[in-house]
Amino acid sequence: MSETNENESFLSHLEELRWRLVRIAISIIICAVILWFFQEWIMENIFLSMKEPSFISFRLLCEYMGVCIEEIPVKMQSMSVSGQFSYALMMSIMGGAVLSFPYIFYQIWMFIKPGLKKNEIKVTSGIVFYVSILFFLGILFGYFVVAPLCIQFFGTFQISDQIENIFTINSYMSTILSTVFYSGLLFLLPVIVFIFTKLGIITSAFLKKYRKHAIVGILILSAIITPPDLISQIVVSIPIAILYEISILVAKHVEKKTELEQLNKD
Repeated sequence: MSETNENESFLSHLEELRWRLVRIAISIIICAVILWFFQEWIMENIFLSMKEPSFISFRLLCEYMGVCIEEIPVKMQSMSVSGQFSYALMMSIMGGAVLSFPYIFYQIWMFIKPGLKKNEIKVTSGIVFYVSILFFLGILFGYFVVAPLCIQFFGTFQISDQIENIFTINSYMSTILSTVFYSGLLFLLPVIVFIFTKLGIITSAFLKKYRKHAIVGILILSAIITPPDLISQIVVSIPIAILYEISILVAKHVEKKTELEQLNKD
């Protein structure tokens, strides 16, 4: 009898997962279809504009830091028959996934939530909102800071004047999308620390103790996701280091709140 109940429970969970995945797919498709009608504008004004000196990040860099970019000598090309169509489709789907991220995370969270304990549910109250906000902040940071630095560095770097930079759509879009996506994930650090501190997995003392190790890790990570020049690495490292310090403050706040709750109970 118990085995039958377990099988029924497992099947009901699979059914629920299936329908949540269907909802996620529908949300992405709806956003992707909307973006498809604006593909030319998006490609020219959001992606291709990043290789122009007039891009907002380059203009601000010139105005406030005195680092002006005159020209990024890059040409674009498609190497296959279906190249432009494929990347228009990919751009729409990826954009749809980003725009519908809060709904996607909500569906995933609602599937996981019933399996959590009461204290774990209480700890993660408002998680969909905070995760979504931090993810979008990371996306903006990646788009306006990390990706332009990558395009500027690799677009202007030349071994010889006789070699011309002609990027394929594949390499150009992959560079932008990967750096932007990784930046979005990095900005989730404070939320992760908050949850782990509430659950007693890590403490502020632990984060302080390994601060130096974290800084080294941040520098290595910055070197991986940015061009191999010092300025780019510093520009990217500083916000990530600030996020780490914010995570320490978040952990301290959680610990103090937990201590007060314990004192009130006693």
